[in-house]
Amino acid sequence: MRGAVTEALVTLGRGYVREAPGAVGKGFLVSRFLNAQLRDHPRQRVVETRFGARFAVDTQDLIQRYVYLFGVWEPHMTGWLQRRLKPGDTFVDVGANVGIFSVLASRLVGDAGRVVSIEASLDFHRRLEQQARLNGCRNVRAVNAAVADSRKTLTFVLASSRNMGANSIVPYDGPAESTFDIQALPLPELLTPDEIETARVIKIDVEGAEGGVVRGLAPLLAKLRPDAEITIEVTPDRMAQLGDSVDELLGIMADAGFHTYRLANDYRPESYPAALKDGPSVPVRWRGPVVAESDLIFSRVDAEMLP
Repeated sequence: MRGAVTEALVTLGRGYVREAPGAVGKGFLVSRFLNAQLRDHPRQRVVETRFGARFAVDTQDLIQRYVYLFGVWEPHMTGWLQRRLKPGDTFVDVGANVGIFSVLASRLVGDAGRVVSIEASLDFHRRLEQQARLNGCRNVRAVNAAVADSRKTLTFVLASSRNMGANSIVPYDGPAESTFDIQALPLPELLTPDEIETARVIKIDVEGAEGGVVRGLAPLLAKLRPDAEITIEVTPDRMAQLGDSVDELLGIMADAGFHTYRLANDYRPESYPAALKDGPSVPVRWRGPVVAESDLIFSRVDAEMLP
């Protein structure tokens, strides 16, 4: 009986978080009750996102749980992509996970545009293809591969299925949920000339391996269209464990004429209601050191903030 009551409360709470106006009490509700309940007693559902797509989710996983709760993953990045991508553009999604941003981009670039979704995990790759089929995304080319600075075999480790997006090549000494090996290639070898020429946004989210991805990307930067922008989740601690540095990454981008901006990103579930109420923030110019995990955007636009 208690289990049934708890399930009913979860359903009601989730309805309040998603449908009620404003943000009163929502942060407390998700942080103290809903997030843990949906993680520890997962639901498998098909839900609608705030941008109108449908996703098959399993709430044991962090990203899919947030989509179930809020209808969105990373609201500030979602808003920025919605402002950036137009019909006919190409979006390159390196580290596509289960396809949240790939499906969003598919809708934004339309039938005349293209989405290249690159994901190393075969399981995620298959889920991404499932989400693309569910939403009729005929403009998505899904690639099961890893991205690096040269051709090599990489070993990925997943520490916990509660955050499946944490698949990483960073060394890990604890108990692993799963491991797999896969061939990695530089990004220019995974894209066609047309995809390179029309790329408006390249998104890189590779859990510490961003140094190698950017080194492999470097020869491509001069070939991109003038308004092309690159967004990278930078994780200095993980990069350092692989012998990479944020300074090298920033230097490569600066040498190619790109300026650095930082976009707000707060992974705490209690931050989402306010972010959704207030609307997405804009990237601001970043000139200091990058010492913590950050969403950076690189643009040839020279301003104090990106619209």
